[in-house]
Amino acid sequence: MKHQRIKPFPQGFLWGASTSAYQVEGAWNEDGKGPSVIDKAIFDAELSDFKVTSDHYHHLEQDVALFAELGLKTYRFSISWARLFPQGNGEINPKGAAFYQRLIDLLCQHKIEPLVTLYHFDLPWALQEKGGWSNRETIDAFERYSRTAFELYGDRVNYWLTINEQNMMILKGEVIGTLPPGTPDPQKVLYQQNHHMMLAQAKAMIVCHEMLPHAKIGPAPNISCVYPASARPEDVLAANNFSAIRNWLYLDLGCYGVYNAVAWSFMEEKGYLPQITDEEMALLRRGKPDFIAFNYYASATVGADESTNVREHGEPSKAVDQQLAGIDTSVYAGMNNPYLKRNQFNWYIDPVGFRITAREIYERYRLPMIVTENGLGAFDKLEAGNKVYDDYRIHYLRQHLEQLQLAVSDGVEMFGYCPWSAIDLVSTHQGIGKRYGFIYVNRDEKDLKDLARFKKKSFVWYQHVIQSNGANLDPQVEY
Repeated sequence: MKHQRIKPFPQGFLWGASTSAYQVEGAWNEDGKGPSVIDKAIFDAELSDFKVTSDHYHHLEQDVALFAELGLKTYRFSISWARLFPQGNGEINPKGAAFYQRLIDLLCQHKIEPLVTLYHFDLPWALQEKGGWSNRETIDAFERYSRTAFELYGDRVNYWLTINEQNMMILKGEVIGTLPPGTPDPQKVLYQQNHHMMLAQAKAMIVCHEMLPHAKIGPAPNISCVYPASARPEDVLAANNFSAIRNWLYLDLGCYGVYNAVAWSFMEEKGYLPQITDEEMALLRRGKPDFIAFNYYASATVGADESTNVREHGEPSKAVDQQLAGIDTSVYAGMNNPYLKRNQFNWYIDPVGFRITAREIYERYRLPMIVTENGLGAFDKLEAGNKVYDDYRIHYLRQHLEQLQLAVSDGVEMFGYCPWSAIDLVSTHQGIGKRYGFIYVNRDEKDLKDLARFKKKSFVWYQHVIQSNGANLDPQVEY
């Protein structure tokens, strides 16, 4: 669809940026914080661990002042469950609670709307030792944790997110940490965990609406539009399969309280069906979100089998990015997309897919939407004068914002955009070297240096974007 008049971004649009606790805070064992599954996980020894990361915990005032200078209208961050409840349940940690009080107070002083994620991959290790998300007791522990967060911060927090990228935790459970190595029948276990997470999410949404009638709450999955590798009907069917299993299983449960029919049939065929009760399904139907947050990095392309790729492009599939997580080649196979470029980390760059994804979500659920992750990881270089000329990031974000504005013109109800990330942080599998932030943190994988903060060129560009409410996307900025 081509528009004669492009609609502006809505007045009051929440221009923001995002982080997560375990990737930015550091202070992994300070002031009473308990260990999480991230702290116990084994990652590449040559990359940074998560003990210090960007040391946001000890640079709080400086970082929030930079966020205010950037002009953020909202800041999306997560609460570390293990910092609030070191054992996942039991006694609350006063110093952990005070840290987030201070963060939220600082944001409010700078008129930055807090956007709080309750759970971003970092389950308390004490709960993992008891079975983690496989244990139904974790559902009640999450409800109590959520209730406590609402009690502590609900007078200042109007927007809440439940669980970050639940679909990635299930599709890549062995990587992110919800699935211990050597787990028998891992897929069945993961889909049972998914059911438990959905129940936990529903309980959190119900409690939020009861305790904070003024607040809004929603899920935050990673959603990607899915292209068939060709017009062959079998490839179109494979793309439909993948959309159901990758995307709609999670949002259908979160928004409608029902299992997606195609995804259910897939689990039934494979022997992955979770154990559920009528009472649990009734609970899921009660847990209504007020909006949908979604993370988008790239589209996915799939076919019915590998032969599609050979037939169409004369080569086997090399699609290895995260959008093809959990590929089951008996149902769909990952394919190359010759029409898209890739970034340094082999992820496709697809701004038009961003527009398509926003449209698909809105058409399906008709709820207001906010983007909670979208960005370009790159090997940024600190140059003379402590400058970072990340024009490639500006180009990426500009293209995606152009397509997001077209989605708004298409009729999609968008109320915010929070790219990943506000400040450099440690990526889950690529360390500190894979940088996303508008603010450079002066450290290497093993050398912490001085952890100084420097504004990148993209910082100045995004300032102008925010000041103009998205009307000025000109990449030529004085830096």
